Amino acid sequence: MKYKRILLKLSGESLMGDKQYGIDNNQVLQYAQDIKGVYDAGLEVAVVVGGGNIFRGLSAEKSGMERAQADYMGMLATVINCMALQNALESIGVETRLQSAIKMEQICEPYIRRRAMHHLEVGKIVIFGAGTGNPYFTTDTAASLRAIEIKADVVLKGTRVDGIYTADPEKDPTATRFDEISFQEVYDKGLSVMDMTAITLCQENDLPIIVFDMNIPGNLMKIANGEKIGTLVRDMGSAPSPNLPV
Repeated sequence: MKYKRILLKLSGESLMGDKQYGIDNNQVLQYAQDIKGVYDAGLEVAVVVGGGNIFRGLSAEKSGMERAQADYMGMLATVINCMALQNALESIGVETRLQSAIKMEQICEPYIRRRAMHHLEVGKIVIFGAGTGNPYFTTDTAASLRAIEIKADVVLKGTRVDGIYTADPEKDPTATRFDEISFQEVYDKGLSVMDMTAITLCQENDLPIIVFDMNIPGNLMKIANGEKIGTLVRDMGSAPSPNLPV
């Protein structure tokens, strides 16, 4: 393994599979099996899940809903997704802990940093729900924040595309993929990797990001083994971490 501890970010939309809405149990199970693969190999894994397959705060705001209220509704949607992933992981024999930034004692633990790190150290997968617990922040920002807090080696953003492109590859056939890019280039080119708050957190804490296609079984294991999958985002001005493929 090239890493000791990772933070995997999954979008809510990725849980839809081929559906237009909601949760595709087969897709969630595939993700769970891939996560179990790296977990069984000895990697410590934390996961942040979005909620866009159920409710998107920004979209609700555009239709007239008050932004903070809409964001809190989106946070609750992420917990539903986290519960689905937790169920899938435990159905294949992986012990997990679900922590929420909003207290929901009947279904999950409150987020406590030291407790989360202890769970990881003793071999449990930790799933973080409800974003940061604050409106106006995305789950991308929550992923960056939690990764920094738990001292993860890297943020792995699992998407439905195989990396970062110069333009939307579904709309522009001439778009080309970056194998590696700096944080500054992401800013300068206005690339939609993660929101700017999330990118800034990672840049300021020298935390690399890998954007990759999570829908291809085995990709997560390849990254864990140091293969060049997807696009690596890091500070080009510093030497690469000894745990990172170069």
